[in-house]
Amino acid sequence: MGLILGIESSCDEMAAAIVRDGLEILASRVRGQADVHAPYGGVVPELASRDHTRSVSAVVEEALAEAGVAAEQLDAVAVTAGPGLVGSLLVGLSFGKALAYQLGRPVVGVHHLEGHLASAELAAPNLEPPYVGLVISGGHTALYQIGDEGSPVLLGQTRDDAVGEAFDKVARLLGLPYPGGPAVSKAAERGDATAFDLPRPLAGRPGLDFSYSGLKTAVALEVERRGSLSDAEVSDLAASFEAAAVAPLVERSRRAIADRGVGALTVVGGVAANRHLRREMAEAARRDGFRVVFPPPGLCTDNAAMIAAAGSRLLARGGSHGLDLNAFSRVPVGAAPWARGAPG
Repeated sequence: MGLILGIESSCDEMAAAIVRDGLEILASRVRGQADVHAPYGGVVPELASRDHTRSVSAVVEEALAEAGVAAEQLDAVAVTAGPGLVGSLLVGLSFGKALAYQLGRPVVGVHHLEGHLASAELAAPNLEPPYVGLVISGGHTALYQIGDEGSPVLLGQTRDDAVGEAFDKVARLLGLPYPGGPAVSKAAERGDATAFDLPRPLAGRPGLDFSYSGLKTAVALEVERRGSLSDAEVSDLAASFEAAAVAPLVERSRRAIADRGVGALTVVGGVAANRHLRREMAEAARRDGFRVVFPPPGLCTDNAAMIAAAGSRLLARGGSHGLDLNAFSRVPVGAAPWARGAPG
């Protein structure tokens, strides 16, 4: 598998990384855009893609320099092809294809979620399938079974809002700064999680799906009913929301582990950095006797090391793509033409 350059630009981070043999991170660089989008309270797609255009070349050069690797030493280029913001995706994809063409190296398109799932094996190289993977981020909330070969198998997913999206919306309702997820969690540390009786989404119902629109609405109604919130009430409402949001993630993960008869769970994506979730999931693993793997925070948020790792696995199965590889805004894992790969 050799040296793989990973490029990730699906949303508001421009990232590049060099990974050796699918597991060893030699360099990982991420350029965020929080300052660009903060005045708007969320990601503005046009601004994101413009900033990527300005920074992609420099970020890739920084990754190569950090790794002490010349571009000519690369064995392949792996790049996120979807899902995500199409404008942002096209910046990284176009650069990656052009570089691969210049170097005469294969290019492989990676599904963003397969990248997140691969981040667990970067964090725990001795992790072996089968296991269950929980992907939780601003755009995704889903459970997958990871096997020895092929794409992950979907077990359950959100019916409406992703959990990270709910965190961001609640942050705006509470007047907390962008990015919303860390702001809610910080406020929750000072609050009482029992102060507000908020609903647990789909509590007691069968299956492995999730739902967060009702919980978000319940918070909005509490804010509307009070008119204005004291600092203590903001903290209490943040803590109550966080507890209600985390509970179904833990409950359904436990159910998936039992249903599939596996011994390990990985928790990946931006929300996997949430400390309350980590405590609750670790306690569930202790009680039920399964192993839980959390990547370090730098591998939870969008990064290119996970894309290089996932691309390395696809290349090892004989998959690569041509220069007609295109970006997709919404694609299930394994469903897009580029996700299957073509003989290299």
